[in-house]
Amino acid sequence: MTADAERVYKDERVYKTCIFCKKPLDSNEVVEEFPVGRRLAFDSAKGRLWVVCRKCHRWNLTPLEERWEAIETCERIFRDTRTRASTDNIGIARHREGLDLVRIGKPPRGEFAAWRYGDQFGKRMRRAVLMTAGSSGGVLLVGLQLPFPVMAAIGGLGGTAASFSLVAWAYLRPMARVRVGGKANDGDAVTPDTVAKFSFLDLNSIRLLPDDGDLGFGVEIRRSMRRAWFAGEDARRVAGAVVPHLNGWGGSRSAVQRAVAEIESSGHPSRFLADVANRDRVGALRQKGRIRGMSPPTRLALEMSLHEEQERRALEGELWILEQAWKEAEEIAAIADRLLLPARTDEFFDRHGTRD
Repeated sequence: MTADAERVYKDERVYKTCIFCKKPLDSNEVVEEFPVGRRLAFDSAKGRLWVVCRKCHRWNLTPLEERWEAIETCERIFRDTRTRASTDNIGIARHREGLDLVRIGKPPRGEFAAWRYGDQFGKRMRRAVLMTAGSSGGVLLVGLQLPFPVMAAIGGLGGTAASFSLVAWAYLRPMARVRVGGKANDGDAVTPDTVAKFSFLDLNSIRLLPDDGDLGFGVEIRRSMRRAWFAGEDARRVAGAVVPHLNGWGGSRSAVQRAVAEIESSGHPSRFLADVANRDRVGALRQKGRIRGMSPPTRLALEMSLHEEQERRALEGELWILEQAWKEAEEIAAIADRLLLPARTDEFFDRHGTRD
């Protein structure tokens, strides 16, 4: 590793953690200008470089100024690697050191989406099927809509007291943490350093509703008589962190294609998000805008649109958004749940919410 590459790797240590799953990204000794990640995707024409997380298979866009040199190196290595498969639009090559390179040309949205989201949604679906099949009483557990690892564990414990404790823990533990700021809906200031925690119960209640702001949507989360409302950048960040947990079943490539078709019907990911929020249709759970009640392709399309909207804003110059996401990933990754049952599970509602 050269001195310059080592400087980048150490100085930009916030890029060593996946934005989405908060797990450490692996390293490589092949691309000296960017020694982060074991699978890199690059688009030479548009100057984009992603690190593909090997844990959750999501694509982390890199905002490094050095990315042009890294892209040139990736292009050269790709062409020199014999073990590769390519089409006119997308190719993948495996270096002898174990680094995977994905080269993006000019694919149609559907083909690009199949490459970009197919692995992560497919992995979730396979894991869900295995977890459910491995648990006794799987149908009942699916009805409870618990996280899949918890479903398998409960199935092995049967109807014991430990299983009921595990159910309580699964519903109350924080599933997502998001750093929020701005103003609460009652006008009181919220400190920028506040981390909102969302449990599984909170995830079930999330709704995407119309808002007069630039995004065209806001996020509402309720529990009992308490209501938390997020607008603007906070709404996008909260939705981006929560929606993947609602897509625990993942989806097949055909489901991804249906999701792409929904996005294309609105013409743009950002317009799709606003369109979904403004739909009059009441979901299966009889509450307008409730994401849990939306069809699986629509939920997949929401996750894809939120991801692509984040990248669009970063590429248009708002790199501080991406910088904040990486820093937040590094900080939140250090937070460990040391107690079986989390303390003050209603904390963020008490701090941010209002009573009707």
